[in-house]
Amino acid sequence: MNEKHFLTNIFNDQQFKKEELEIILPKYKKVDFLKNDFLLNEGKVANQYWFIEKGFVRSFATDPEGKDISTNFYSVGDVVIDWPSFFLRNSTRENIQALTDCICWQLDFETFQHLFHSIETFREHGRARLVGSYFALKQNSISMITDQAKERYKKLVKEKPQIVQNVPLKQLATYLGVTDTSLSRIRKEIASE
Repeated sequence: MNEKHFLTNIFNDQQFKKEELEIILPKYKKVDFLKNDFLLNEGKVANQYWFIEKGFVRSFATDPEGKDISTNFYSVGDVVIDWPSFFLRNSTRENIQALTDCICWQLDFETFQHLFHSIETFREHGRARLVGSYFALKQNSISMITDQAKERYKKLVKEKPQIVQNVPLKQLATYLGVTDTSLSRIRKEIASE
């Protein structure tokens, strides 16, 4: 490993031994996605997950009226995964789509299982990511109930400014549970504060 591998930002040498990284890193496959490519389609079983090196991705579900509602956004360093589909081996109800051209690092389910069961540090790292993802999802669901849309937007700007700057307004609005007109108004109010 002469050149620093992108995944050393994810699996750093403070947590992982050099020998572990030499096993783990080559298992990931570099994959390019073009803008609008689907990483995962509704109704399929998630057989891979990805770390994003470059670009933006979103997950979305379709409501009963046929409108797509953004459920999450992903950017550099994020793990793009449908946790229930990947681990429970069932069909997903979401789509995962590239919002821009993307460079990702992909790992398949079988290889994940092998690494998970053979390298304790990899297993603990995965558990920590799963727990972090669960907490974020839980906080987001509570926020949708208890916080005003303006507060949810401010929080998104603070926590993920790169998402707000690079994701279309309409997709941000569905994620926040408001219309794009309402989100435009909220942005104007915040700009004038």
